[in-house]
Amino acid sequence: MGIDTVRAGASDETAGSRREQRGWYWYDWACSVYSTSVLTVFLGPYLTSVARHAADADGYVHPLGLPVRAGSFFAYTVSLSVIVAVLVMPLVGSLADRTGRKKPLLAAAAYTGAAATTGMFFLDGDRYLLGGLLLVVANAAQSVGTMLYNSYLPQIAPPADRDRVSSRGWAFGYAAGSLMLVVNLVLYLAHDSFGLSETQAVRVCLASAGLWWGAFALIPLRRLRDRHARVAAAAPTGLRQLAATVKDMRRHPRTLAFLLAYLVYNDGIQTVITQASVYGSEELGLEQSTLIGAVLLVQILAVAGALAMGRLARTHGAQRTILGSLVAWTFTLAAGYFLPAGAPVYFYVLAAAIGMVLGGSQALSRSLFSHLIPPGKEAEYFSAYEMSDRGMSWLGPLLFGVTYQLTGSYRSAIVSLVAFFVLGFVLLARVPVRRAIGEAGNPVPERI
Repeated sequence: MGIDTVRAGASDETAGSRREQRGWYWYDWACSVYSTSVLTVFLGPYLTSVARHAADADGYVHPLGLPVRAGSFFAYTVSLSVIVAVLVMPLVGSLADRTGRKKPLLAAAAYTGAAATTGMFFLDGDRYLLGGLLLVVANAAQSVGTMLYNSYLPQIAPPADRDRVSSRGWAFGYAAGSLMLVVNLVLYLAHDSFGLSETQAVRVCLASAGLWWGAFALIPLRRLRDRHARVAAAAPTGLRQLAATVKDMRRHPRTLAFLLAYLVYNDGIQTVITQASVYGSEELGLEQSTLIGAVLLVQILAVAGALAMGRLARTHGAQRTILGSLVAWTFTLAAGYFLPAGAPVYFYVLAAAIGMVLGGSQALSRSLFSHLIPPGKEAEYFSAYEMSDRGMSWLGPLLFGVTYQLTGSYRSAIVSLVAFFVLGFVLLARVPVRRAIGEAGNPVPERI
């Protein structure tokens, strides 16, 4: 075989990898709109109003005969969706690794979630049970789809490129969320001009996220490709497979140590995301329009933050850059404690600081974890990662709630979350990443 033939083969392989990478970015573009418009902005208040419309005189609804306060129905439904996802993800992850057929599974997850989200258009009147069912299906499908999507990263990007590729994926997702949120807010705020009631506008916003998800998912599904399975096919079973995944991870204690650190500091990140609006409205007395504007600002700046931190990781390594972001998170929350009430400008400054570190800390955590996975177990290990991302983030809200209950101050509650970033910093700093990568059987990048 001549040198020119070898070079041509290498060039074709590089072009193929770049095409896959570009296709991979588009799945974040497709599904992030669900997280932004549906979960963060519209569905919680709307589903709660539907449940209250169906409630009895005491304010309770009765799904499966169980008395549930209408105001708690959305939160309980989200929790149920997490439980479903935690049970399904290890099963699907192991099946993907054992068969090598990730793309059909990704397609199934994407279009199940997109269909359920589009079906939210029919959520009106007192159909709270329909809303709960669609939320469980959509949320669980998004978790499964994201796990499969993440598991492609070690296969489409060489070690030296993963920080860049992961950061661009996050940037694509935040850009899509920002764009669609602007469109949805225009429709919602000017619904009379479009001949829609407020309720109809919300239903259109919910359904549009599902249509967006399904339409843009076609791009990664056309460009990503399946690999040959590295292990023999077998038929995993739900809880047994979850136990097997955890048992296998114990053979890689340093990978498990990173996952523990990520679980801790990501719990803090997720709690800030979910509780910042409560802090803004209840403690700072800010209007709903200010809070929505802050969400949009976070989305826009998270694009720049993800790309900027990706560049920093090339020079300083992913681990050091993540550690720096945790320091930034700590100072941001400390500053938030001193924000004056009734001053939107300062809240926007806080939102800008969160946006700059949000996307990068998440993107680099994903790429760093991809180095710590034994070859052939990408989907299975990313199921555990996704469970840490979505299924284990309950300690932060609990600490936030208990602190407020004991002190009566949301300022104390928000600053209590500093503990997650400090402890996460300590745990992550103690992980010998280079050694962990080598023990997982992967090449160690020059900078990590």
